[in-house]
This record gives sequence, C-alpha cells and structure tokens, in this order.
Amino acid sequence: EVLQNHVLEAKVFHTEYGTGVAILTGAHRFSLTTNIDDLKLRRMPEVPGLQKPPSCWAVLSQDRVTIILLAVVQDLYLLDNTSCSVVVSEPRRVSAGSRAEKLCEFNSSIRSPPKQMVWCMRPRSRQRAVVAAWDRQLMVVGNSTECIQYPLGKRCHFQRPAQTAGLCGPSLGHCRLCQASQEIFKIASMAPGALLLEAQKEYEKESQKADEYLREIKDQKLLPEAVSQCIEAAGYEHEPDTQKSLLRAASFGKCFIDKFPPESFVRMCQDLRVLNAIRDYQIGIPLTFTQYKRLTIEVLLDRLVLRRLYPLAIRICEYLRLSEIQGVSRILAHWACYKVQQKDKSDEEVAHAINQKLGDTPGISYSEIAARAYDCGRTELAIKLLEYEPRSGEQVPLLLKMKRSKLALSKAIESGDTDLVYTVVLHLKNELNRGTFFMTLQNQPVALSLYRQFCKHQERETLKDLYNQDDNHQELGNFHVHSSYS
Repeated sequence: EVLQNHVLEAKVFHTEYGTGVAILTGAHRFSLTTNIDDLKLRRMPEVPGLQKPPSCWAVLSQDRVTIILLAVVQDLYLLDNTSCSVVVSEPRRVSAGSRAEKLCEFNSSIRSPPKQMVWCMRPRSRQRAVVAAWDRQLMVVGNSTECIQYPLGKRCHFQRPAQTAGLCGPSLGHCRLCQASQEIFKIASMAPGALLLEAQKEYEKESQKADEYLREIKDQKLLPEAVSQCIEAAGYEHEPDTQKSLLRAASFGKCFIDKFPPESFVRMCQDLRVLNAIRDYQIGIPLTFTQYKRLTIEVLLDRLVLRRLYPLAIRICEYLRLSEIQGVSRILAHWACYKVQQKDKSDEEVAHAINQKLGDTPGISYSEIAARAYDCGRTELAIKLLEYEPRSGEQVPLLLKMKRSKLALSKAIESGDTDLVYTVVLHLKNELNRGTFFMTLQNQPVALSLYRQFCKHQERETLKDLYNQDDNHQELGNFHVHSSYS
C-alpha cells in the first residue's frame, strides 16, 4: 500500500523500544513501527469518512501502548491497535477532565489555521506553551491571555528536539533563551552585558557615548560579568550576525580587564564555528548550544560519519586539533570501509584510492578495512589492502580466515615471528591432508625447520614420518637409536 499510494506525511517519535516512525499514506491510512531497528509495520484502523488528510495529528506513547490522535474539522479521533474512537466533538467546548488539562483559551484573530503547532516547556518547572506557526508569523501562547509574536522572513518548519524542552527553527533560534540573553536583549535593560554591547556599538560609530557606557560598568566593577554575559549569550544565538556582535562586545570589554582568562572566549568561538557549520541548510543538523555540549564532539562526529559527511567531519577535527586517533584517523577508517562497498570500481582502483588517501596515517588499520572488503565478498580487494598493512600479526589471521593459508605462511615467515609461523603451520596441519601438508613445508625451509623442532618435543612419531618423507636416513637412524634408549 505504501509503495502504491506513497507517503503524504511522517512523524518520528520515541518510545521505550527505540525510535519509531508513523506515516500517513495517500489512501489516508495510518501505519507505524515502534522501532526502526526491528522493522514491523503495523497498519492502524481506518478513520470513518476520512477523504483528505486530517487537520493535524500526533503520536502518543505511554505504558507500552502507542496511539494516534488526529483532528478532522471539529472532531477528535483516537486510533489504537484495534479501533478508531471519537474522543470529542466540538473541541471548543472541551473542559478540564480525565483526558485533558485546560490551560487557557486564546484567540489569535487569524482566520487561517496554523501550518504547525508544537509543545514547548521550561525544564524543571510547570511553565508550558504552545507554539503555532503560519506562513509569515509565529506565536508562543502560554497559560495566560497574552502571547509572544515573531515575524518570519520565510516559511519555516519547527522541531522540538529530543532531550531538550526548547524549539529549533530558522529565524527563531531557540524559544528557551538563556538568562544572559534575556538580560542583554530585554527592553531598556541596564544589565552589564547590555551596556557593554551598547558601548561597543557606539565605539564603532566613534561616539563618546562608548566611554560613558564603559565608565558606568567599570564604576560598578561589573566589567568581568559583562564580558562573561556577552560570551554566554553568543552561544544561544542562531544568527551569526548576532553572535559576532556579542563576541565583538566581549572582545572589546576584555581589553579593559587585567589578566582576563581567554579560555572561555576562545572556546565559544570554536563551538560557534562548529555549530554554524552543521546548521547550514546543506547539512541540516540544527543543534542548540546546550544539545551540542550534552552530545559531546565525539557523538557529533559519529553523526556526521553516519551521514557520510566525511570532509566536514575531518575539517572539524583539524580545526579543534583533536588527536589523530580520536579524530581524523577514525573518520578516514570509516570512509575507507564505505569505499570498499562501491561496486562500480575495480579492486585495483579502490585499493589505490584508499592507500593514496590514508597513506601511513597513525591509528589506521588496513586489516580492519580488508576485513570489511572480505565481508562484502571482495576477497581480492581484501588481499590487495593487506599489502599495505605493515603489521604481519594483523595480516595473517585475516588471510587464514580467507583460506589463503600459503600466503599467510609466507607473510608469517617474512615477519620473523616464530610464534606467528607456528600458528600458521598448526592451522595448515589441521586444514590439509598429511601428504599435502608435508609437501607445503618442503617449499618453506624455515617453516619445516620450526615444525621439526616442535615435533621433537611434542609429536616424535610425526618426526619419524618427516624423515621418511625426506629420505633422511641419517636422522632416521638417530631417531631409532634414541627411541631404543627410551
């Protein structure tokens, strides 16, 4: 049905089972899965008389039960596994009861319905709001008769990210502003950060008012606090111009402070460059500053790698000067493992391209990349990649796994590691019949000599067979003499 009628709309939701997806098809039927890692698509009951997409719908999950709540004109429906039931008609008459808590009634005075509505909450408090978006306007309505309005320069889509209680979207930034931002940008603010921002703007205009603002802050000995406020507020702004304005103010204020520690300023500049890079519409990861800090740079790099944004991930590693093993080497290894899956290029081309890119980068294991190639059914490519692996101890086990035992024996002998040679010899002994095994050792004198030493201490009868195979009558005679004494 999905292939035939296509997907009109989809919503991602989170449950105790994992990440789920619900879809509305062109036939106006709902289907969902509660865990995309274990995909079991469940078709929900049909909504009576539904001939066009609902006005709005949402997925609710509680106590291991996932349901869909949808509005069709004035009616509210509830879809569960077995049935479709009408929750309420005429939503305007809804009152607080067992199903809902009535926060307030608000008239937007806009005749057209909103394009999108999203919940927004302040953490660790009971302050809640509904954010409603139209084509060119956005409203934040709380449990009062007032609202906050934002004009939008273009059509936007807003998303309440997991693990935070704010709202992300272009032109809006973040609904939950940090305290520093509120102090600086509220009307007629006399906060140290607000005065420092004004001082810097007046300084750029070459106005003497800059000195007046600066004196007012310095007289109260609040200049360090003003600089810190501007640095902190910059992190919570999404518009680069506003970020730069705040950071310029902080830099301006630092000039008048003896021994102001620069670490916080430098770190914020770095963090904002990374955030602005991933917020670009071509990348599309609109993380807030708080999310970025909780996520850590390692997890962010993992996300970029999973999206195959390797160049950006590498540039971030180089910019933040992460260690090669933690950063660039790990990302290049992921890239190489993806590269070996490309079927349109020959084994020679792929192996050469990987070697050209990776070279002798510390922390890179060619054997791991070769193992991925082997898992993809490209044995010859795996062997070519192993040629670039400098550690024989990493080459040999994979060659044995690929049943290239003779090549593994040659590599083990080249390494000069007797333990590694013994490992391959004993593997060959179990893999080949006795005659073939002896013939293979005949072509490798080093391996044969080591195996004789092994047999002298562990398998004396096998030693006799080896001497017979070689027609070595002198050693065979010695063997019988020793046996007689024993």
